[in-house]
Amino acid sequence: MVSEIQQKREQFVLRCFACKTEFRIDDYGKFYRCLKCGNLLEIKRIADLSSSKSPHAIASYGVWNYFDLIPLWNKSNIVSLSEGGTPLIECRNLARSFGLKSLHVKFEGLNPTGSFKDRGMTVGVSKAKELGYKIAMCASTGNTSASLSAYTARAQIRCIVLVPKGKIAMGKMAQAIAYGAEIYQVEGNFDDSLRVASEICERDNKILLLNSLNPFRIEGQKTVSFEIVEQLGGSMPDFVVLPVGNGGNITAAWKGFSEIFEDGLGGLLGNQLGKTPPMMIGVQAEGAAPIARAFKEGRKDSIEPILNPQTEASAINIGSPISWMKALAAIYDSGGLADSVSDEEIFSAQKLLASREGLFVEPASATPIAYLARIASARSDEFDQMKDSVIACICTGSGLKDPNALLKGVKPDQIQTISADTKSLEKVLA
Repeated sequence: MVSEIQQKREQFVLRCFACKTEFRIDDYGKFYRCLKCGNLLEIKRIADLSSSKSPHAIASYGVWNYFDLIPLWNKSNIVSLSEGGTPLIECRNLARSFGLKSLHVKFEGLNPTGSFKDRGMTVGVSKAKELGYKIAMCASTGNTSASLSAYTARAQIRCIVLVPKGKIAMGKMAQAIAYGAEIYQVEGNFDDSLRVASEICERDNKILLLNSLNPFRIEGQKTVSFEIVEQLGGSMPDFVVLPVGNGGNITAAWKGFSEIFEDGLGGLLGNQLGKTPPMMIGVQAEGAAPIARAFKEGRKDSIEPILNPQTEASAINIGSPISWMKALAAIYDSGGLADSVSDEEIFSAQKLLASREGLFVEPASATPIAYLARIASARSDEFDQMKDSVIACICTGSGLKDPNALLKGVKPDQIQTISADTKSLEKVLA
């Protein structure tokens, strides 16, 4: 008799995203790109779940509520911090201000380490454990290092982190330090850090690379889409707006929404689904926007890397995104678009979301709100298309990750001081 684990293993294949060559899924880590054409790999489900009644959940909510839809074979290998299950918050004040019918924020800053990275990392580190790895590595602008450090600490796997020198928010660096990671600053940018990490992991098969090119990370991150559909009562949003840096998150979100249709998950996640998946809108910072630029130029098969990306939104300060091909595919296949916003617009949107809705997100997470604010102000064609629709923004990290970005230029003496008596307070309140 075929075991339950073997049955599940036969439902997934490791496949090249470009040429579609298939490989043994548990050989991942021995190579990181297609052995035939050199492109990125993805995990593809080959089973039809249309007759399934519900996923076999390991947890009551969050990522592992979808255990059957994730390519981990044995539940004993799960490394979890109760990630996922983040709220989808309806933002009526902003919707009214922008002139939109329906606006929701999926607040991923409420994950265990404060960002969406935890969704992918619980699966990535669980798979590392299942495959027998004792060492994991990543390059990071901050959130990935915090997340990997936390999950490897839980799994008791050695963690090595490479960060671009002087270009990482200290709140994120503090997390990696606290979790006990080995941290090395690279003299260069994030792209240099990832290049070095990739080269080392390719040479030494004992170290597993856990950046977003790792397809198991994407399998965890796709669960954000399942949750959005369930939280909307079993229906699809019309548009999903999210930040884009290295390209993994928009890849994962689109994969999740696509699987609901392609793999027959509609019956599992709701019976009131729309006729099509949502349009994906990827937003980058103007100083680090190679994907947005490629989209505006009508290119699907290439991007022009930015050698010296510059934005205060450190989480998306990436000039050569590793998952650009998958990100562009998500945008084009969904009928969506890519755009960029200035740092000034980002910080304005960060304050706007906090002051109108009580949601404090890190700068990169404010890019979807910055985009909506711009098109609402301009009453553009994009706004006309979206104004009567259901819009979900994925805000990827907590504002506590990088408070210094918001506080730049604010001095303690700019906050008014009063005497310790009621008359002084009454005077300023008058």
